[in-house]
Amino acid sequence: MRAIDTGDTSWMLVSTALVLLMTVPGLALFYAGMVRRKNVLSTMVQSFGICCIVSIVWMVLGYSLAFSTGTAWIGDASRFFLRGIASQFHQGTDGAFTLGAGTPAETPMTIPESVYLMYQMTFAIITPALLTGAFAERIRFAGLCVFTILWSLLVYAPVAHWVWSPLGWVAGLGAVDFAGGTVVHINSGVAGLVCALMIGRRYGLKRDDMSPYNLAYAIIGASLLWVGWFGFNAGSALGANGRAGMAMLTTQVAAAGGGMGWMLVEWWRHGKPTALGIISGVVAGLVAVTPAAGFVLPSGALAIGLIAGGVCFYSAAVLKTRLGYDDSLDAFGVHGVGGIVGALLTGVFAYGPLSATASNPAGVSGSWAQLGRQAEAVGVTIIWSVILTAIIFWLVDKMIGMRVSSDEEQMGLDLTQHGERLN
Repeated sequence: MRAIDTGDTSWMLVSTALVLLMTVPGLALFYAGMVRRKNVLSTMVQSFGICCIVSIVWMVLGYSLAFSTGTAWIGDASRFFLRGIASQFHQGTDGAFTLGAGTPAETPMTIPESVYLMYQMTFAIITPALLTGAFAERIRFAGLCVFTILWSLLVYAPVAHWVWSPLGWVAGLGAVDFAGGTVVHINSGVAGLVCALMIGRRYGLKRDDMSPYNLAYAIIGASLLWVGWFGFNAGSALGANGRAGMAMLTTQVAAAGGGMGWMLVEWWRHGKPTALGIISGVVAGLVAVTPAAGFVLPSGALAIGLIAGGVCFYSAAVLKTRLGYDDSLDAFGVHGVGGIVGALLTGVFAYGPLSATASNPAGVSGSWAQLGRQAEAVGVTIIWSVILTAIIFWLVDKMIGMRVSSDEEQMGLDLTQHGERLN
């Protein structure tokens, strides 16, 4: 039994708590502040409900499908109900585990498996919670619960396996995703767009007042997301080391660049910067640097943030209006588009020495070849997410319904789905 590294384990415990903070209360407040008063509670409950559902799904089967050996496309059921999770314990002390043990691609870790799987659980939680922003204010809660179970197992778990399992085909291809640009953001953003198209636009869109109820909630939520993102990105170094430090620095720089990029474009286009625009730009910068955080220098992170801020502004403020789809809280416009921008630019700005190892002394460097690998991983993720999400949405809609009635929508989801409302 290999002893764990207590410093690495301590940092990963903190990172796990930070990433969980991103969903509850971070994302719950961020999204709740952008909907109308009659849907504030239901929007927050969606994040809390998904947190509960996915935690159990991940324990029962999700972790096994994502991180057991299996094939290059999917894991197996060997870790069903976390079978073998205590196998490293000896005299009450847990040991370090090996990811992909018994395979040519096995990866020794310095932390207990319980910490690793819990850290990955927080990623599995936030991903379906993010996509709820695309169809906010019109989703049936029962339908969302069933959709979340199926989507987590059939869409999220396979993509996580492709990218982060040592045997995954994306890992074998040489495409990189440090903290979830493809797994979390492209996956959730594209799925959100599919759901928004299939569920249809909100009743009264472009006629009724759709103004956010409380932007202060959204700013507080965005602030919690920003802080939590250090666990998301720096934690993905899986240890308290120099790469974690660099990932924390690049995360901060890209977030600032995203906020500035969106603010400047909005200022130029509309004559004044808005609070919602600035916080959306910060999130766009955080999203875009996620796949790149451990592969780029601060100068590359700044470029990624600035570009993402401008591109995501165009996607959320211009493209959505021109094409007429109702991505309520810009889940696709910020997470889908920002994730694509970041994943591709990782292939441009990656700095080899940051990821160099004994087996790969050159590391991952920006090049046309690396850009091609990144594009292939992005393309396949989009195709998988679109097809599987559409099938799951259609199936759940036929079974129990995904959209509330027009009367329920007008009354508000707080009352119709939960029997509660703000005072």
